[in-house]
Amino acid sequence: MQDTLLIELHTEELPPKALARLGQVFAQTLCEELQKLQLVEAGVEWQPFASPRRLAVRIPQVRAQQPEQQIERKGPAVASGLKDGQPTPALLGFARSCGVEWNTLQTMPDGKQEVFVYRSRRDGEPLASLLPDVLQLAVKKLPIPKVMRWGDSDVQFVRPVKSLIALHGSAVLPVSVLALQAGRDTRGHRFLSEGVLTIAHADDYARVLFEQGKVVASTAARKALIERELQQAAERLDAVIGAEPELIDEVTALVEWPKVYVGEFDAGFLKVPQECLMLTMQQNQKYFPLLDRQGKLLPRFLLVSNLETADPSHIIQGNERVLRARLSDAQFFFEQDQKHPLDSRIPRLAEVVYHNKLGSQLQRVSRLQALAAEIAALLGADRALASRAAGLAKADLLSDMVGEFPELQGIMGTYYARLDGEHDEVAAAIEGHYHPRFAGDSLPQGPVALSVALADKLETLVGIYGIGLIPTGDKDPFALRRAALGVLRMLVEAELPLSLPQLLQMTADTFEPGVLAADVVAGVNGFMQDRLKHLLSGEFDPREVEAVLALQPAQLDRVRARLAAVAEFRRLPEAAALAAADKRIRNILKKVSEPLPEVDPARLQEDVERALFDATRALEAPVHAALLQGDYTGGLKQLAGLRAPVDAFFDQVMVMADDLAVRQNRLALLQALAGLMNQVAEIALLAD
Repeated sequence: MQDTLLIELHTEELPPKALARLGQVFAQTLCEELQKLQLVEAGVEWQPFASPRRLAVRIPQVRAQQPEQQIERKGPAVASGLKDGQPTPALLGFARSCGVEWNTLQTMPDGKQEVFVYRSRRDGEPLASLLPDVLQLAVKKLPIPKVMRWGDSDVQFVRPVKSLIALHGSAVLPVSVLALQAGRDTRGHRFLSEGVLTIAHADDYARVLFEQGKVVASTAARKALIERELQQAAERLDAVIGAEPELIDEVTALVEWPKVYVGEFDAGFLKVPQECLMLTMQQNQKYFPLLDRQGKLLPRFLLVSNLETADPSHIIQGNERVLRARLSDAQFFFEQDQKHPLDSRIPRLAEVVYHNKLGSQLQRVSRLQALAAEIAALLGADRALASRAAGLAKADLLSDMVGEFPELQGIMGTYYARLDGEHDEVAAAIEGHYHPRFAGDSLPQGPVALSVALADKLETLVGIYGIGLIPTGDKDPFALRRAALGVLRMLVEAELPLSLPQLLQMTADTFEPGVLAADVVAGVNGFMQDRLKHLLSGEFDPREVEAVLALQPAQLDRVRARLAAVAEFRRLPEAAALAAADKRIRNILKKVSEPLPEVDPARLQEDVERALFDATRALEAPVHAALLQGDYTGGLKQLAGLRAPVDAFFDQVMVMADDLAVRQNRLALLQALAGLMNQVAEIALLAD
C-alpha cells in the first residue's frame, strides 16, 4: 500500500536566516533516506514546508512496507573453502553464520576466483519500524550551528520543539524523536489561531493550516504571496520597491500569515542621503523603501506584518514610531559628521591597525596614494586627482555614519567629499574604488576611480600575499580571490592598456624593503593567472582560453578580442591540421638545446621546404600588420594559406637530417614558422 507521508516538527520561532536551509535539508534528507530503503521511488516530488514555527515535509506515494529484500553474502573462496572435497573450518563457520548447511551454498565468480555465496529472500520491513532511524538522521543532519536545551530535558535542538506529527495517509505512525511521541495535532498562528489543529490525513496539512490555522506553511507560497502584495501596494502608490532581494527571503522567514501595510515618515528626513535611510529601513526594521520612477526615495515605506486586522492603524503607527527614532539617529550621525571635513580624519587613520606586519591604515593610504598616482600617469589621467582621491578613500571609516553602518563605506565618503567641495572625480572615486564588490557588479567609472580601485586591490593582494597569508581551499579571510577578480575585470572589461607584471612590481615597490617575500610578484602573478583562466572560461571555451593564456600576455586589454579570433580560427577547415602541425613542431623543438641560427635560403634543398620558407616569409608582413591594428581574426585567418606547404613539408622532408647544417636550417625554419603561427595563441593546444 502507498500513501502520503507527513512529518512535522512544531517549534518555537526558528532563526530566520537559516529557516529556508533547515526546511530544505530536513525534507531532502528524509526523502533520500526513504529512497535508499526502497520506500519511495526515485524522482518523487516531495514538498518541504518551513515557517517560523515549524519544519515539515509531505512525501507522496510512500510504501507502508519495503519490497521483498534479496540478501547476498560472500563467503570464502572455493579454493580455500574446500580441501580434498571436504569443507574447511572457514567454510563451515560461514555456513553456520548464515544458518544453513555448507553444501546448500552457491558459488559465483569474484574477480579471478570463485567464491561461496549465500542468497536468500526475506520480507521487507514496515515503514513504522524504519522511520524512527530515518527521522533521527534527518534531525542530526540539520545544519544547526548552535543547539539549545529547554526545561529539565537533555534534548538538544535549534529551538524548543512542541510537538511531532508523523502521518502515513490517515494513520499515525508510532515513532518518536527529540523526546516527543508522534501524533496528528499541531497549532496554527500564535495570535490568529486558537486551540489544537487536528490533521486527519497527510494531504490535508497545508489546507488545514491555511484555513483554520492562519498559516501559509509553504515557504515558496508565502514568498510569492509577499512579492505579489508588495508589488500591488507599490503600484497603487505609483512607486518602485527599493529593497535588496534578500530582504524578501528574510521577511518570508519571519511571518506565517503575511499582510502588507503602507507607512510614512517625515519628509524632512530626506535631507539625509537616501542610502542611509534605505539601509536603516531594511537592516534594522525589515521595511521596504519606496522610490519614485526616477529612483528618488519617497517618504513612504511598506511593512510586512504577521497580523491581519480590520483596523491596522495601530500596527502602522507603531512601526512609524520605531522608524522615526531610527531615522533620527541617522540624521544625527549625518549632521555630526559634517562638522569635521573629510581630510581632517586622515591623521586618525594612524590609530587604526591595518595589519601588524603591514602597519596602520594611514601607512596603507600613503601606499595607495603613490600607487594610484603612478597608475593614473600610465592611463593618461590626472596624477594629483588620483593621489587626492586615494588619500581620502579610507577617511570615512572614522565617520559616525560608517561606524553605525559599515556597508556605507565609500558611499558616505563620496557625500562628505562633495559637501567639502572636493573635485567631482575625487568624490566619485571614493565610492567607486570599492567596485567591483561582487560578481556582476559595476566597474569604477573614469580613469581616476579606476586608478584608485586598482591601487586598493593590488595593495591588498601584494601585501597580504607577500606576508604569507595565501588563500587555501575554501579559506580566504582577506578576500584575495575577490580582489584578484576585481583587478582582472577592470583590466579586461575596461580594456586598460596596462601590464599586469608591471602593476604588481609597482605595488611591491611601495612597501618598505624586507616586509614582503622576495618572490611575491611572481607568486601573485601566478595566483592571478589562475583566476583569469577561471574568469574567462565562464565566457569562452576553456581550451581556447588555455591557448591564449599560454602566451602569458602581459596586457589583458585585448585578451577577449584574441579569444574571439581564436574561436573564429577554429571554425576554419584548415585549423585542425595547422594545430596538429604546430603541436608536432613544438615536440620537435623541445629536443633542441642550442640556439638556432637564422634560416639560410641557400641550404634549403627540397622544393617543398623552399615553398614553406617562401610562404612563411610572404605572410610575415601582412600578419604583423593585421595584429598591429588589433585585427587578430584577420591575422589568424591568413594562416590558412600555410596548410598545404606545411603538409607537404612533413610528408616529404626529413627534419632531423644527418647533415648538421641542413638539420639546423630545417629546425630554424620550423622555429620561424612556430613564431609566425603563435602570435595570438598557442594553437598547438587546440589540437585534439
